[in-house]
Amino acid sequence: MDLSQLYQVLQSLPRDAQESIVGNIFIPELLKALGFCVTETVPQFGTGSGADTVDYAVRRNAGNDIFIHTKSNPYLLLELKGRDINLGGNSTQYRSAVYQLKRYLLAPNCRSAQWGIVTNSTYIQLFRKHGKVIHPASPCWELTLDNLNEIVSAIKNKIDNPQKALTIALYNNKGGVGKTTTTVNLAATLAIQGKLSLIVDFDPNQQDLTNSLRLKPKEDTLYSWLVNKRDQLVNGLITAYQYPNKTGGLLRFDIITSDEKLLSLGEEKLRQMLSINRLRQALEVFKSQYDYILVDSPPNWRFFSQCAVYAADVVLIPTKHNSIYSLENAAIVIKRFIPEIQNERKDGGPIALPIFYNGEFITEAQRLTAEDAIDEIIGKGKKDKVNYIDLTPFFYPKYTAARKDRHIFEIPSYAHIASAAFARIPAVYKNRIVCEHYLALAKEYFLQ
Repeated sequence: MDLSQLYQVLQSLPRDAQESIVGNIFIPELLKALGFCVTETVPQFGTGSGADTVDYAVRRNAGNDIFIHTKSNPYLLLELKGRDINLGGNSTQYRSAVYQLKRYLLAPNCRSAQWGIVTNSTYIQLFRKHGKVIHPASPCWELTLDNLNEIVSAIKNKIDNPQKALTIALYNNKGGVGKTTTTVNLAATLAIQGKLSLIVDFDPNQQDLTNSLRLKPKEDTLYSWLVNKRDQLVNGLITAYQYPNKTGGLLRFDIITSDEKLLSLGEEKLRQMLSINRLRQALEVFKSQYDYILVDSPPNWRFFSQCAVYAADVVLIPTKHNSIYSLENAAIVIKRFIPEIQNERKDGGPIALPIFYNGEFITEAQRLTAEDAIDEIIGKGKKDKVNYIDLTPFFYPKYTAARKDRHIFEIPSYAHIASAAFARIPAVYKNRIVCEHYLALAKEYFLQ
């Protein structure tokens, strides 16, 4: 790819170039380098959400469907800032720009968009959209003449070769919050919506997910798959779970069951044989086959949990409103454990999704007590001078300065869920009300 013009404009830009200058000089050459021509680029694209416009929307032309004429179904959005705006680190201006981009990506006219870019020509970051989830697809790179070719090539490769699957780790450092129940019923609900999921039971110590579906742990299929560096699939690795629907068809999701051989290995031996990035590497082969990959992880911060979080695009964190420990541990996951993995991966991921309350009836008094506890947790994060973090978006995702909305999504407690567990059938296949609640969960977090 010829980047000579892009090199030239990057070199010529003033250090404090304002947005209009960056837009006129740098962006046309960047989009050309990414493979988009002028008839595939619409500046000031109306998102369909009030008067909101994103700086640039692009999409490949298809036959007579010329994007600058039809202005429909954008593929990538680009939010531009001037060099006088600090997009480095985790600055307030960076967070504001990312918030803008995410808002645009979820707007009515941008439902088709799969990618977003934030840049000021000094920094650039790529984001991926999968349904309602928007997560980093790259670090926030500082552009230089030395790394320009590498970075532009990496972005182009990603947007030209999108993966189908979103990988979700179900994790909380506190046990008893319903990770396994959520994993099974979420996969079953997604199947009702026509989405194919792969579940990985990555908790060999408990094997609850495998047992919950009346399946037997394999002896060494998961082990053999992980230690096989050639990424060849092992016979018997995938088990299909099927359930008849009302129209005579079959609802299906697939499972990689827990493994007896992994259970027999200690922490030290596991780390000698496998790195924590191994599960992520091994799952690559499935990312073009499934819509969702769900990894059920154990409630600790040891090898299996670290592998699960490392493998994920996003981390879904169940909590209990009546367990301060589950709320405090959720904060630890967001504040310490996920950044630890982000530092290892160096690609911006994974990110935490907002917490939810799982499987308990909540009175108004209990809700207020939980909110007081959460407010204290958020306050501690803001007062931490060494590791400052604003946890508000992870506990109260609808909270703004103008609208102090403390709503937290919840899955209520139902006896039907417990009885379905005894029957070894996902509760959503046995009870309509339970199905509605898990569908609400899927729509809250994942389905657009």
